[in-house]
Amino acid sequence: MYKYLFGPVPSRRLGMSLGVDLVPKKVCSLNCVYCEVGKTTKLTTERIEYVPFKRVKDEIIHFFRNNPDPDFVTFSGSGEPTLNIRLGDVMDFIKELKPDIPIAVLTNGTLLSDRQVRKELQGADIVLPSLDAATRGVFTRINRPAPGIDIDNYIRGLIDFRKEYKGKIHLEIFVLPGYNYERNELKELRKAIIRINPDSVQLNTLDRPGTVDNLRSAGREELEEIVESWGLVNVEIIAAAPKRKEVQSYRHDAEEAIIGMIARRPCTIDDLSETLGMHVSEINKYLDVLESENKIQPVRQDRGVFYKPA
Repeated sequence: MYKYLFGPVPSRRLGMSLGVDLVPKKVCSLNCVYCEVGKTTKLTTERIEYVPFKRVKDEIIHFFRNNPDPDFVTFSGSGEPTLNIRLGDVMDFIKELKPDIPIAVLTNGTLLSDRQVRKELQGADIVLPSLDAATRGVFTRINRPAPGIDIDNYIRGLIDFRKEYKGKIHLEIFVLPGYNYERNELKELRKAIIRINPDSVQLNTLDRPGTVDNLRSAGREELEEIVESWGLVNVEIIAAAPKRKEVQSYRHDAEEAIIGMIARRPCTIDDLSETLGMHVSEINKYLDVLESENKIQPVRQDRGVFYKPA
């Protein structure tokens, strides 16, 4: 079992994707109400070497010596990858070792106001930043940022990155009724999208429970109404979770192992991860599918969200 690599996982957007996790669970600059990984335990903007570069490097070497090449290498995982000050070094090493494998970075985008972060991300082929709000009040309510993060600087960082970066930018917007679904907020988001000028905008919504109670996912019709009202040609709705089963890397043995554990007793994501030796981000991919197929259901308890047979 690797400590800093996970997968390859069945990604709806990137095919067979090997994950690289450069921060401990859950170090992040945001504490989003909808996060499926869980509540942020260290809310920070401090960039340090959260996990040792040498150990990540050793795992990467071992993986590529013993496994077929994935479609992508994706920096994501338990927190915000740009918080690790060695992000650029790890990407450079992968490019030297496997120059033909594209690199993707999933980031919340909050640190793109930092020139050094923007410079380090130049080595990626695709960057997938997020932006869920365009006004201060909604940003604070839905994303609950670390002190010092301002929505205007956040958007300015995305704009500056677009001007400097030669790769593809796929901007993800997580739509959450009751938070950022109001007409004025959607109007301001549209203005921000035009200023940022990403290659595409991907609308997403809640698959499973977030970190607070009573969240509601946006329905397909609601998402389609947003696409229509914006009138932008590069907006798409992310495919539903069951589509993951069509990805080559979807492992039915992993699905069966998860169902088997949950059948014996209700489990949290952390319970499943520890017992099965799978990264929480990988577990999440399978839970999305199982819940969408009504095979499992979440129950919130004092220790967190537990999953049990439906």
